[in-house]
Amino acid sequence: MKSISLFVDKDTYLTRLHPFAKMLYIVAAISVPLITGTLWMFGVFIAVSLGLLISGKIIKKVFPLIAFSFTIIITVFLIHGLFNRENQNVLAALGPLKFYKEGLLYASRIGLNILNMLLAFAMFVLTTKPATLVDDLEQAGFSPRFGYMISSVFQIIPQMMGTMNTIMDAQRSRGLETEGSLFVRAKAFIPLISPVVSSSLINTRERAIALEVRGFDSKTKKTFLSDHKLKGRDRAFMVLMVLLIAGSIVWRVIRWL
Repeated sequence: MKSISLFVDKDTYLTRLHPFAKMLYIVAAISVPLITGTLWMFGVFIAVSLGLLISGKIIKKVFPLIAFSFTIIITVFLIHGLFNRENQNVLAALGPLKFYKEGLLYASRIGLNILNMLLAFAMFVLTTKPATLVDDLEQAGFSPRFGYMISSVFQIIPQMMGTMNTIMDAQRSRGLETEGSLFVRAKAFIPLISPVVSSSLINTRERAIALEVRGFDSKTKKTFLSDHKLKGRDRAFMVLMVLLIAGSIVWRVIRWL
């Protein structure tokens, strides 16, 4: 059966690392640069995330995400470099366009923050099996409803992409032209909206019925096929992340004093 998640099983140390440890890395990757308030710290965590993705053998899966993020980042640079209200000092000129130092610095902070968050979340999503994460959350005492919500978030994008591809193949077999110019593709995309939305609603209803039949709302204590306990390397990794967050807070307080 084809998986409907973004998880890539490469059997590396990242896939074996406990989901809670990887979630704490996301917290550290986002909070430490924001707490310290320095641009170079964003670069440090971006480099660390890239190193983790490379060592985890999933860097190729992140290339489309990086390309998409650069489209957003370039837009941010254009807007703030040209029109930020704090702009005063011209840093560079391209014909009639003048890019200001203040706007570019502000855009750099936003762009690095976007790229940093995307890479950190990509590391987590691509190396964490949704079912394992849900089991770990429930074993930790979270409500099954919360676990189901998390699982749905992980699966909604690949599931909708799979549904769209299936419907597109069906439309193509009926003679609908789906390839060619941008106008042709946009024209072919419009008939897909209604079937994709309807299919998603039907799948949601069927999933709710299936969960109800399996005793999702049962108040009895549930058992689990496997018990994913924190190992020594997981605890060491989590301690390191906590120390980084605490160190950044101390550094910021000392700098403020």
